[in-house]
Amino acid sequence: MPRAEVGTPKYLANKMKSKGLQRLRWYCQVCEKQCRDENGFKCHAQSEGHLRQMLVVGEHAGRKIADFSSQFQHDFVQLLSRRFGTKRVFANRVYQELIQDKQHIHMNATRWVTLTEFVKHLGRTGIAHVDETEKGWFIAWIDNSPKALAKQEATLKKERATMSDEQRERILIAEQIERAKEQEDAQGSRSESPAEEEQKLKRDEGAEKLVLAFTPKPSTSEPSTSTPSISGGALKLNGMKPGINPLKPNPLKRPNPLKAAAPSKPIEGSSDHNTNEKKRTAPPMSAAERLILEEQERKRRRMDRESATA
Repeated sequence: MPRAEVGTPKYLANKMKSKGLQRLRWYCQVCEKQCRDENGFKCHAQSEGHLRQMLVVGEHAGRKIADFSSQFQHDFVQLLSRRFGTKRVFANRVYQELIQDKQHIHMNATRWVTLTEFVKHLGRTGIAHVDETEKGWFIAWIDNSPKALAKQEATLKKERATMSDEQRERILIAEQIERAKEQEDAQGSRSESPAEEEQKLKRDEGAEKLVLAFTPKPSTSEPSTSTPSISGGALKLNGMKPGINPLKPNPLKRPNPLKAAAPSKPIEGSSDHNTNEKKRTAPPMSAAERLILEEQERKRRRMDRESATA
């Protein structure tokens, strides 16, 4: 069916009916024709003009879709930069203002199916700052033009030039404090190492040498003949009697406490001389043996007191 001529009543009626926005899915971007309903779009798709146009586009479909996509992106970014600048704005609001023009490139002709994918594309390419919230996607244009970069640099220089003296003094004081802390840390690490060396034991080369010889305890009945001898600046303590045989068992060897604690049977006809000889020949007791004997002595005395009072 041919189109109505311009100025005819049918042309005006069609314009009045197509006033405002129509369904996006009933728009043919190849023929740039907006259909009012699904039946009209079906009839348009079967028309000879549409089929001829589709054959022309089908030869270079990828290039055609890329052209539509770049044109849509250019229009969207141009509206965003001129209308809102670098402000953060709702992405759907920008899109609604874009589609108010009936001659705009529709999104169904681009490689982006939804507005969300297009917004993510702008964020990946660095054209705008993109963030998602509960309300939806928000977008803010990034001005990378040379004029904007020069303006930012000029503002930074102005802020540095107009910095007050107090702020400069504060910055200098903060830098001095940091340097002082670094110096204190360095000095502390150096002072710790000499202190550790001083805590270590040092041997004095000129001190006298002390030599100890462990021997059995001398008996009280015989006078001790050992005297300290000093020779060559060394002090020697030797308590060994000249009459003791050095081949006897080592007196430092700990005896069996069970055998030492066991009472020995008295021998008839023994005298004080024999007891002195036993004491003299008995090996020295250890600290544990002495404590056992003292405990036994205390028990014996307590039992004697209890029997006397009874």
